[in-house]
Amino acid sequence: MSDDFEPVASEVGWEGKIIRAGVERFRFADGAEVTRDKVWHPGAVGILAVDDEHVWLTRQPREVIGDPASLEVPAGKLDVPGEPPLETARRELAEEIAKRAEQWDELFAFFTSPGFSDERVWLYLATGLSDDPSHDPDEDERIEVVPWPLAQLDDAIEQCRDSKSLIALLWLATQRQLAFGIA
Repeated sequence: MSDDFEPVASEVGWEGKIIRAGVERFRFADGAEVTRDKVWHPGAVGILAVDDEHVWLTRQPREVIGDPASLEVPAGKLDVPGEPPLETARRELAEEIAKRAEQWDELFAFFTSPGFSDERVWLYLATGLSDDPSHDPDEDERIEVVPWPLAQLDDAIEQCRDSKSLIALLWLATQRQLAFGIA
């Protein structure tokens, strides 16, 4: 049995400001067809902003999961048509925590829930941080900027419930342990 498949039809049942939801049908090379519920998402970025002493995080309400102060890395949707993920990351770092970075490294990209959504997150490491005087954190968002001490990284991991942020923080903890023998 071949694992190759192609999309053959899709039907959007609902469309909101950010996502679309519906069903999509796929045909495998052997002729078998399956129908899957699907959420179409524009994609997002997450930024692991690190200086010598801190990883820069945010706390913000995530009403959908009932969390009034979700601990997260700065992040944002790919909501500007044609804007590459790296440019979105630069913009979001300035908008969310009023910082810019000299060095940007793409760590990896991953799908958040590939069983039903095509949301892909690009995760970047941002270093050489400085204040961005041209930006203040968005006033229409309820974001608290949290300079988290690297020495207490395990506490951030323990408090975090957001997948992109957990991936970023666990990666950082592993890198620190490999480089310095510390967590």
